[in-house]
Amino acid sequence: MDDADARQALALERIAAALERMSPPPASAPDFGAAQAFLWSTEPDRLIPVPKVNRVEIGLLVGVDRARDTLLDNTRRFAEGLPANNVLLWGARGMGKSSLVKAAHAEANRDGRLVLIEIHREDIPTIHRLLDLLRGEDRRFLVFCDDLSFDREDQHYKSLKAVLDGGVAGRPENVLFYATSNRRHLMPRDMIENERSTAINPSEATEEKVSLSDRFGLWLGFHPCDQAEYLAMIRGYAAAYGIAIDEETLRAEAVEWRQTRGAMSGRVAWQFVQDLAGRRGVHLAPRG
Repeated sequence: MDDADARQALALERIAAALERMSPPPASAPDFGAAQAFLWSTEPDRLIPVPKVNRVEIGLLVGVDRARDTLLDNTRRFAEGLPANNVLLWGARGMGKSSLVKAAHAEANRDGRLVLIEIHREDIPTIHRLLDLLRGEDRRFLVFCDDLSFDREDQHYKSLKAVLDGGVAGRPENVLFYATSNRRHLMPRDMIENERSTAINPSEATEEKVSLSDRFGLWLGFHPCDQAEYLAMIRGYAAAYGIAIDEETLRAEAVEWRQTRGAMSGRVAWQFVQDLAGRRGVHLAPRG
């Protein structure tokens, strides 16, 4: 082999290596019995087991009774192999949307065959590869995306729309998709209004944008809590973790805490309980 042939062979090897990096071999399914939950990661594609899920018991979620019952019923039916819907949990920040998804998974996963898989928003374009990996497995899977939304010029929503119930292959029978979002239609309002005002056919352009949320059979709304619900959340946490405090002191300190934060929500209530437990020397058991 002369120098020219050697250089050509080396160049071909480099091209082949580059193509392999761009198109990695399909990921192999992990041992789904090793954990209750996994994280979907790319480059390379893989499912990372989560030894202990960070979650709160479903009984501690206050003020979301209707959403809790609906989501739990849907999740249990799916775990039992019955028809169920994709779910969009939307609304106010800090009101327990993602906590409810994880708590419902724990309640429905009594036989250990319902697996929770979290996918990050930026990895949505790879969701078809994740579904190909799960298709045909004998377990049931909740694919969960927290804080899902799409901004102007973001075309990732088309990848999700295609796999939820469209496309040739469709969504595998053993997979449901749960998502949380602060936006009911997953798009900012000004983006939808801009489509409506600039398109030749405004109604069709708007339909293209909002049709993604229509792929979710269940919409569960979460709204800001009032002070009574906020205090009830704190009382529930204090009782569950053994924090002794009289009602008058709890009320005064909790109200002052939320005033300094300028908000009331389940997240603010939990942050107050963490502060209260620390000041009183109470160790909070890991949630999960």
